Order: sequence, then C-alpha cells, then structure tokens
Amino acid sequence: MADLIEIKVPDVGNVENIDVVDVLVKPGDAVKLEQTLAILETDKASMDLPASAAGIVQELFIKAGDKVSEGTLIVTLLPTEAAPSSVAETEEASVAAAEQPAAPTVVAAPEKAVEVKAEPVPANASGKAAHATPAVRLFARELGVDINKISTGSGRKGRILKDDVKNFVKKAMTEGTAPSGSGIPAMPSVDFSQFGETEEQKLSKIKRLTGQNLSRVWLNLPMVTYHDEADITEMEAFRVALNAEKGKDEVKVTGLVFIIKALVAAMEQFPQFNASLSADGEKLILKKYVNVGIAVDTPNGLVVPVLRDVNRKGVNELTAELAEKSGKARLGKLMPAEMQGGCITISSLGGIGGTAFTPIVNAPEVAILGVTRAKMQPVWDGKEFLPRLMLPLDLTYDHRVIDGVEGARFMAAIKQYLGDIRRLLL
Repeated sequence: MADLIEIKVPDVGNVENIDVVDVLVKPGDAVKLEQTLAILETDKASMDLPASAAGIVQELFIKAGDKVSEGTLIVTLLPTEAAPSSVAETEEASVAAAEQPAAPTVVAAPEKAVEVKAEPVPANASGKAAHATPAVRLFARELGVDINKISTGSGRKGRILKDDVKNFVKKAMTEGTAPSGSGIPAMPSVDFSQFGETEEQKLSKIKRLTGQNLSRVWLNLPMVTYHDEADITEMEAFRVALNAEKGKDEVKVTGLVFIIKALVAAMEQFPQFNASLSADGEKLILKKYVNVGIAVDTPNGLVVPVLRDVNRKGVNELTAELAEKSGKARLGKLMPAEMQGGCITISSLGGIGGTAFTPIVNAPEVAILGVTRAKMQPVWDGKEFLPRLMLPLDLTYDHRVIDGVEGARFMAAIKQYLGDIRRLLL
C-alpha cells in the first residue's frame, strides 16, 4: 500500500488557536488538488484550507469547533494513483473508515513555561494575588479586563488561563457590566419584540472582534480627524491616458494607487506618521519599512490586506498587487500573514459616495486616511472660476503622537503630491 499523504495547516503567520468553522470532506471522499478541505476563521478573516495533493480521504483529524495552529494534522490521503480502481472499492473503504472509532482530537503539547521574575501584583477580590503568566496578563489588558477581578483560575493551582479571561468577558457582557471597570455604563438591554416582529442574525467572528478592537481604540486613543480636499484634475487625466494605452486584458490603474504613492511620499517626509507608540507610552518606534493597509469590504466584514514595501514598487506593480489581494479578501482566501505589519491604513468609500467621514485609527498604527468620492467643483483661481475635480480626504491621527500642526502639514503634503504627481519623482 502506498504511503499516506499528510495534509497539515500551513504557515498562517504565527497565529494560534484558529477556529475550524466547517469541514467539507469525510473519509472515503475523492479530493482534487487545491480542493477546499475545511474553512478556518481567525479574528481577522475566514480562509479556505486547500488540499496540497489529490487522493482519497483516509482519516480526518479535525471537526467543526476545533482549534488548530500551524502544523496541525488535518487529514491523511491515499494518493490518487494508489486509490481503489472501482466505485465499489471506494464505497467499501468509506464504510470501513466510518466503522472505525473516531480519531482523538489532536492537541498541541503545551510549551515549556519560562520562569520570569514576577513583579508584585495587587490582590484580587478573594484577597489573593492573581496567579497568571505575563502572556495571559497581556491578553487581559488587550481585552480591557482587570485580571485581579478574576477570583480563581481553571489552571493548575488556580492559575488564570486565557479561557478564564474570555469567560469573564462573556459573563460581564451577559450581565451588562463593563469588564474594564472603567465606570462606563453599559448599554441597557431592550426587548425589541414588544414593538413588532424581529429576527436575530449572528454577527460573523470578524465583525465581532473588529467591533471589540475599534471600541478599545476609541476608548484609549485621543483621536483627531482633519478634513481637506485635493485637486486631482491632472492626476485623473494622466490615469485615463495610462489606461487607454493598456491592453484589453491588462489590469487598469485606479486612483487609489496614486493615493497610496502620495501617502507614502508624505510618510517619508514626516516619519512620525510611520511609527507606533510603545506600550508604556514613553517611546516612539520609528519604522524603516513602508507597508500600507487597504480596508476591503467583504461578505464577512471589513478586512485589511497589507501591501508591503510600497515605497519600492511602481504604479503598475501596485495595481496588480492591489487587485490580487482585494480579490483574495472578498473570496475569504487571505492568510493572516497578509494582514499583518501595516504602517498606515487607507479606507476608501470613493466607489460609494459621501463627502466626509471619520475613520478610526487601526492601532497600533498612529493614523488612517479616509477617501470619499471626487466631484467636479468650481474653484476660484484669482481671476475666474474653473471646473476642477476635487477629492475629499479625511485624516484621523493619534493626538498623543501627532499634534494639529503636524497633521495639517502632512495633509498639505499629500495634497501637493496628488495635485502634481510629477513631484513623486523628486
């Protein structure tokens, strides 16, 4: 009998405990190369797990509801060339596999704990110091949970685990209390059915966790939004001319690509926009790379694929990469690693409309650029009104890092580059 092929979870960018949403195959199924075996979901996106080989499913090692990480065994396949030669043999193999006892869930062995010198911590409600590792304490802080309010943990000797923090948050949300203990009153629960017919629709995991992250940012970052308009009349004429030269099957250049290039040029001029504030708020971490996140609307919610090393790429290369990653995002095929490492984000509503909005900073970034639909307006040049294509821009920034003057100068630089894209060559 030929050796079985093991298919495992590939590199997903150091993301652990990925939820298994659905398993699409069963023992005895014939699987084609690149066929989707299961659907996984992280806190940022849903993704399909494709088969890296063709064959007959011999054994499944996961089920819906499991959590997996890189390297977790998903399924074993009998290579296609060694598969049963008839449908009857295939069915017999499927029945035999179904009669076998279910395989135990594969659980990754816990990493060996590294002892660190513990700092004194305040006592919790039970009068004892909270017993938790630094990683769990960080996880609790990210969720806005005072770990000292968790009386006991489910770990060995009462150690508080991540699941204990999650359960604390769920309980707090159920009871209508704020987990951070910040004194912010919770929203009251309303029985809407008393006013008429209702229907409940469960939010996707992406929307739930995006909402939690945005709420955390809104409560912790002092944000300012600066609104302005850029004259893109000449830029749009150049873009139209570029696309007229392209072949029928070539990807057309969008205005967003020029906005990306202008934004990057401004970031090189004002490096504090390409930075993050340290956790203690004492240092500014300046980045020597330039990665730009692009917010993309998908059926499951908003995701932000990241274009890397944008300062080293031309317009055509960025156009192709943007089209590829936007397409993958809408199909739920983005890997977690493709949504990490952003320096600044662009949120564009230009294809829909609007005149202005207030985008929320995608922390730990310090700024986000919002874009709405351009429109022709009469602009006074000192002698007469001229028709000009004006693009509304909205820059939200973290006021702890960037002050009002710096924000205005940064926006002025973006406007200057968009108004005359020849300046990008300087």
